[in-house]
Amino acid sequence: MTSVATATPNTTHMGWFSRSEAWLDSKGKGAWIAAMVLGFVFFWPVGLALLFYMIWSKKGMFGKSCRKSKSRHRMHMMHSSGNTAFDAYRDETISRLEEEQANFEAFLERLREAKDKSEFDQFMDERAKKAAKEREEQSEDA
Repeated sequence: MTSVATATPNTTHMGWFSRSEAWLDSKGKGAWIAAMVLGFVFFWPVGLALLFYMIWSKKGMFGKSCRKSKSRHRMHMMHSSGNTAFDAYRDETISRLEEEQANFEAFLERLREAKDKSEFDQFMDERAKKAAKEREEQSEDA
């Protein structure tokens, strides 16, 4: 006989809100989303309150489980596959892609700088033309 450890919170000293939260947590993301939708259907302020609570407390859609699975996936990709030729190819490809990304980001930065310089030069030309026009008008008036 095997014993399975389940994370059931002790609800004897909890209020109704804490018990409800613990129950929804035990059911998962779907329960939070369903409670929010039902709240909107029956009385919209309840649904809105649940939405704000989910965002504020990082429950439901914004919970830790999403972040854990992504980091777990990244860590899994860095492990050795057991095939040294593939691992070398993967490492070389990743480093090449990182270099290409850095080059592309540098290109985008140069492009932004050129655009900024062009816009600034255009602004300065328009300003100089406006100042020259104002000087001409003042000299004609005098």
